[in-house]
Amino acid sequence: MVAIILTHVSESRFKMKNRKIKAVIVFSILLLCSCTLFAADNSINGIRVWDSPEGSRLIIDLKSQPRFDIFRLDNPHRIVIDLKKTRLKGNKLRLKHKHKLIKKLRTAKRNKHTQRIVIDTKGSVKYRSYSLLPNREYGHRLVVELSAKPTVKHKTKTVVSKSAVKKPRSRLRDVVIAVDAGHGGEDPGASGRQGTKEKHVVLKIAKKLKQAIDKQEGFRAILVRRGDYYLSLRRRMAIARENQADMFISIHADAYKNPRVKGSSVFILSERGASDEAAKWLARQENSADLVGGVSLDDKDKTLAMVLLDLSQTATIEASSRVANHVLSEIRKVGPVHNKTVQHARFVVLKSPDIPSLLVETAFISNPREERRLNDGKYQSRLANAVLRGVKRYFKNNPPPDTYLAQVENTRTLLVEPGDTLSKIAQSFRVSVASLKSYNQLKTENIKAGQVLNIPF
Repeated sequence: MVAIILTHVSESRFKMKNRKIKAVIVFSILLLCSCTLFAADNSINGIRVWDSPEGSRLIIDLKSQPRFDIFRLDNPHRIVIDLKKTRLKGNKLRLKHKHKLIKKLRTAKRNKHTQRIVIDTKGSVKYRSYSLLPNREYGHRLVVELSAKPTVKHKTKTVVSKSAVKKPRSRLRDVVIAVDAGHGGEDPGASGRQGTKEKHVVLKIAKKLKQAIDKQEGFRAILVRRGDYYLSLRRRMAIARENQADMFISIHADAYKNPRVKGSSVFILSERGASDEAAKWLARQENSADLVGGVSLDDKDKTLAMVLLDLSQTATIEASSRVANHVLSEIRKVGPVHNKTVQHARFVVLKSPDIPSLLVETAFISNPREERRLNDGKYQSRLANAVLRGVKRYFKNNPPPDTYLAQVENTRTLLVEPGDTLSKIAQSFRVSVASLKSYNQLKTENIKAGQVLNIPF
């Protein structure tokens, strides 16, 4: 009996030991499988390239967030990307069109766990790379931005199209308006139910606005985005600054989950957004020669720089509010408005401290009726002309002193609006309160809305 019991115990222990061995084997197999799967836990789903005046932007679509190494090689010029634990979906990555800085793409397996992509470039280029998380349009992406290295500049004769030259009138300059079409490239913006992309319709409206502005004596427009390519928000601001713009207008088309929501809106920068931007400007003060209102901040102490920024931003937001109200009142004549008053937001493109800036939401692309309107060339022109009328109303009262517009007549006139004071107007035009009173034969500083003032030069 004891022998039988001992035999039974031995068999039980053997079975238990056997089970442990089996469990270890199964665990090892699962671990090996998981490692094999993990070795290629990402995949390349496709590739897109967008060209812009500043270079080429290559986007690699991926299943999950990439882990990668990137470096540049010469002779021949190329950028090499090693995507870790990634496999290529399909045989090859091909470019469908010719591109500004890219000759061709090559792919190869560097080892069992790494997919290599080689970008053969047209000459030596600068690059920067970063990954993007999924959005409503795309999944994970790896972005590689290429730009040509600057070459030594030689003096060359500038050739300008005759059609672009206005008749010489004096040395006084035009008022410059920067017109920015939102989104672009792989950033389509909002979409309508019929498939309309925001990036396309706002570019058409922006081009019509530029054409309308260029026809006005004393005005000139520059397009911030001239084609279907991506520009960062701060690069848009920089382009306006590089062109010494007097005003920045960003054109967009709104969207909402309720298709019945409709109407236009006009936005300017909020006070909180202005404060955030001032802090950023001061943070990079020591390494920057940025100008605010034509004054360099890099040689000013922080207190003085803050005062200059505050003065500049206060005047800029005031000017932005004036022109935005004029534009909103003109757009109201074209179609419904979603917000009856000018809205305030922290949009990055509105944050220039010394360029009056506004963002126009032309309509709701998510509303089927407004989507059809946005695709109508005549309606696009009506919207563009409404914005132009608002801009002209502002600059009629506030022409920059060194422009042709300011010298068209010997005097400037201003229609007093609610909230205006003589001191505010004097500060805006950089004249004294005493000269304003004398010029308009005012006995006191009291003024009222609707009153017309003459502004001395």
